[in-house]
Amino acid sequence: MTMKHLIPALAALALAGACTTATPYQAAGGPSSSGYSDQQIENNRWMVSFSGNSLTDRQTVETYLLYRASELTIQNGYDNFRMVRRETDADSSFVPVGGGTYSHFHPYYSYYGNHGRLRAYSPYWWNDPFWNDAPDYREITRFEATSEILMSRGEKPDDPAWYSAEEVQMNLAGRIQRAPR
Repeated sequence: MTMKHLIPALAALALAGACTTATPYQAAGGPSSSGYSDQQIENNRWMVSFSGNSLTDRQTVETYLLYRASELTIQNGYDNFRMVRRETDADSSFVPVGGGTYSHFHPYYSYYGNHGRLRAYSPYWWNDPFWNDAPDYREITRFEATSEILMSRGEKPDDPAWYSAEEVQMNLAGRIQRAPR
C-alpha cells in the first residue's frame, strides 16, 4: 500500500473509531464538531448549542443543552435562566453499507457481492449486473439543539419558562456522560 492510499485509510479508521459511541458531554472541537458551544451576546444573555453525532439521540442532545445552560448560568454568577428561543434541528443523510463496489481492495480488486468472487479490477467488470450487488443504504441522523438564554439573579420568577440552574444541575447530573480524560 502506498503512502497515497495509507493516509486516507488511516483517516477513515480514526473517524470510524471516533464515532463508535454517542457524543459525551464535552466542549465542541478536537477531532469532531460534536459537543457544546456558547457565545455571549450581552452581560446576561448567551447563545448555547449542543451537537451530537449519529449515535446521540434527540433527548440526550436536548438534555445536554439544558445542562450546559445551567452550568453557564452558575459559572457567570447567576441563579436562574430562561430559554428565550429553543430549536432542535435534525440533519439526516444516507450512507452506503455493504454491496459489491465498496471494497477496501478497490481500485485493485473488486469483491462481487455474496458470490464470493474476488477479481482483478477491470472497467468491464465494474458494473457487471450479474456479479455486482448494489450497496444498501442506511439513514443516519445528527441532532443539534440551540437556545438563546437569559440569566437572572435572586429568586426564580414565577414563570414556567424560568429554570433554577442549581436544580437543573442536581436533577440532570445522573444523565450526563462526560468524555473520558
